Amino acid sequence: MNVLLSAAFVLCWSSGFIGAKLGAGSAPAVTVLMWRFLPLAAVLLAVALVARTAWRGLTVRDVSRQAAIGVLSQSGYLLTVYYAIELGVSSGTTALIDGIQPLVAGALAGPLLRQYVSRRQWLGLLLGLGGVAVVTTADAAAGTAVAGWAYLIPLLGMFSLVAATFLDGRSRTRVPPTVALTIHCTTSALVFTALATGAGAALPPAGTSFWLAVGWLVVLSTFGGYGLYWLILRRSGVTEVNTLMFLMAPVTAVWGALAFDEPFGPRTALGLTLALTAVAVVRTATHRAPPTVDPLHDHTTAPTPELPSAQRDSPDHTVPSTGGPTKP
Repeated sequence: MNVLLSAAFVLCWSSGFIGAKLGAGSAPAVTVLMWRFLPLAAVLLAVALVARTAWRGLTVRDVSRQAAIGVLSQSGYLLTVYYAIELGVSSGTTALIDGIQPLVAGALAGPLLRQYVSRRQWLGLLLGLGGVAVVTTADAAAGTAVAGWAYLIPLLGMFSLVAATFLDGRSRTRVPPTVALTIHCTTSALVFTALATGAGAALPPAGTSFWLAVGWLVVLSTFGGYGLYWLILRRSGVTEVNTLMFLMAPVTAVWGALAFDEPFGPRTALGLTLALTAVAVVRTATHRAPPTVDPLHDHTTAPTPELPSAQRDSPDHTVPSTGGPTKP
């Protein structure tokens, strides 16, 4: 059962990148994102009106912090993912660039949170960056006529996720995941509605392909990906979930090659291998590293910080403040 759940989770989470590619062919990124989050925010707000007890004790500062986390981990992240794919960056390359977020967060944990970072963890980060460089150059050399600067866009999204990770980690208030998700999705709905309206792209296209893409993202990426995320988290723990996250890039790359004829050659395979090796190195180093004292919460913690609450994402990430996912 665990194997089937894990496989379903990887497919549903990776579907966010594929859904972004589907949506890019029918409407601008801001249009897809606006109509992806508006209905979801409406449902979550309706649930919040019924389950108001979960919101008790939260201050304006708590809600404002969660809104900021939502802007970084969801709005900023997803906009860069969708925009990069809209510009022609392959879904697999986008997934890989975004997928090194845990490695970067782990490397920054030392200087920013005074947590132990070993040489093996730094080695893993360098291997991960090498994998990204190999896949990116292979993608750029495939004759897809994508501007070089377009590959920097998912990199910006990855750093947006890193910023959300540390902002979430420094919070002294543990916000219930359902509350955090509601705030994040509502914030994103407002942001994307404002952007789409300002760009004159708020009206959805008449074709059915747009609504198929939106339905794909809501059903597979949001309910399937996030639902399975929390199920596996309860059954197997956060380490298992984070390990599965690193399978998103190779699965997305193969899926994109089959569905959209995106480039997948020996250099792409080499880059993905380097990235997976980096994950193995970092995980081994993390298990061997001594625990450290978290100066923010004064208790023993693991050496590598967790991802933000709702975005341990793929392109469909949403970030609950207890260490959950984020995706396209």
